[in-house]
Amino acid sequence: MKHASMIVACALAITGAAQAQTFPSKPLRWVAPFAPGGTSDIVARAVAQRLSAALGQPVNIENRAGAGGNIAADFVARAPADGYTLLTGFPGLAINPSLYAKLSYDPLKDLAPVTLMTSAPLILVVSPTTSAKTVKEVVALATAQPGTLNFCSAGNGTSSHLAGELFKSMAKIDIVHVPYKGSVECMADLMGGRISLMINPLPEMIPMVKSGKLRGIAVSSLQRSPSMPDTPPVSESGVKGYEVSTWNGVMVPAGTPAAVITRLNGEIVALLKSAELRRSLEEQSLTVIGNTPEEFSAFLRAETAKWAEVVKASGARIQ
Repeated sequence: MKHASMIVACALAITGAAQAQTFPSKPLRWVAPFAPGGTSDIVARAVAQRLSAALGQPVNIENRAGAGGNIAADFVARAPADGYTLLTGFPGLAINPSLYAKLSYDPLKDLAPVTLMTSAPLILVVSPTTSAKTVKEVVALATAQPGTLNFCSAGNGTSSHLAGELFKSMAKIDIVHVPYKGSVECMADLMGGRISLMINPLPEMIPMVKSGKLRGIAVSSLQRSPSMPDTPPVSESGVKGYEVSTWNGVMVPAGTPAAVITRLNGEIVALLKSAELRRSLEEQSLTVIGNTPEEFSAFLRAETAKWAEVVKASGARIQ
């Protein structure tokens, strides 16, 4: 039996190595978990375009929005483990196991990490029709009128959802969550005054804030962002200790040959280190990372443990 197992293991290793030598021999599909226009979509398209040139095969973006990213994640988890289907890794992979009563996939078991591409702080913005101009004023308004203010997100389980839930919990206020299928639709209602506030990735919000369409009042990092130096952290504005970031990575189905993952990691990390792409991403207030699959795996496990505590404390649960 032991001898047979060794033979199977050797055969799989040889097959994986052979696949890596010919990989890729056809177009790749990169699945984005949210609607076009959001940070994860922007990062995926920027990297996919250059990855296509590096691999000599088309890398086609396919948006599969809905259910807090679970539709896309489940689709990729069930795809053939051959390296031809990629997923934009997102915070929900660490959040959803605790947030949802039942998931059709296990992010840590059914998906394999390739690399963590970028991270960024979020920013608390309010509608122009909302009178609050500071975090303290938001808290005061919500305290005086419980349940009248609402906040939108790009969907259940997204960073904008849990960032809002964490803010609600730490500030001890009653504000109502309104989920959307993407941040673009959410921002439209925010600008129109139908939504009171939102805590969303900074890169997506800067144009709206600088144009005056939305009022940015605080960032979710512990330090001020170089992109918004005049905007204080939430933690310095009345909600001490508040800190949230968003991130984007690359995942493939579990069981993808290690040699193929190594190839994808090498190509994507090389692209992230290129001056042109790094500059382009940093101009959008993103911190470029590009680490190993092992480092990304450790990050995912740490984030999963962290958000399990946040979800439990917030009482948020989706059936």
